[in-house]
Amino acid sequence: MRLDGAVVVVTGAGSGLGLATAQRLLAAGARVLALDLQAPVWVEGAGAGALAVAADITQEAPVEAALDLAQQRLGGLQALVNCAGIGVAMSTVGWKGPASLEDFRRVIEVNLVGTFNCIRLAAARMAKNPPGPEGERGVVVNTASIAAFEGQAGQAAYAASKAGLVGLTLPVARDLAELGIRVVTLAPGLFDTPMMEGLPAPVRTSLGKQPLFPRRLGRPEEFAALVEHVLQNPMLNGETIRLDAGLRLPPR
Repeated sequence: MRLDGAVVVVTGAGSGLGLATAQRLLAAGARVLALDLQAPVWVEGAGAGALAVAADITQEAPVEAALDLAQQRLGGLQALVNCAGIGVAMSTVGWKGPASLEDFRRVIEVNLVGTFNCIRLAAARMAKNPPGPEGERGVVVNTASIAAFEGQAGQAAYAASKAGLVGLTLPVARDLAELGIRVVTLAPGLFDTPMMEGLPAPVRTSLGKQPLFPRRLGRPEEFAALVEHVLQNPMLNGETIRLDAGLRLPPR
């Protein structure tokens, strides 16, 4: 896919990985609709190629409206990058008793159901695009986590939601192949995002020593660079790619 002039919707674009991705794609010449639960304020100074929208990805109508806006205001829809997600620490059974079923459901609803909601609605629009030289009509990039493979204690909900994204990657890619739409999932390790910024400095330092090499937290722009490559490389499809500097999460 040629990024210059392509219209890309990025969810979770208000901060962290989504913010870095949206800004990198803009710099590459794409037109970007930045979507988050609250409309990303950084878009105000980003120029005519950027549009900010507030939407709950778990709800059909707001996502439909956002995608319609991308087509009307930006001129189309060629790619979707799903970065929106939440996490909650919860022991299956703790000193207060069993884990909250409501919290578990909410994480699954946002991370897994919300992502699929965006995929299905965006893909229906991409399917109507004229095919490119190789028949490509669109690309979907999802954000899982290495917790999908090595979920730590307290990560039952988060790991399950991210494992669900890994599990849907190939079947959805197979579903959409005849329409010329690729589907790829990225599984980042420990990245220097606002979630990490809330941790004490000694904890951040300790986490940064866990990857094999380089022994540091990942930078959001490194994640964004991989998204850019996936969008541009037509041979990437139906796969989950780890981006973790060789990290394998310990039990705790």
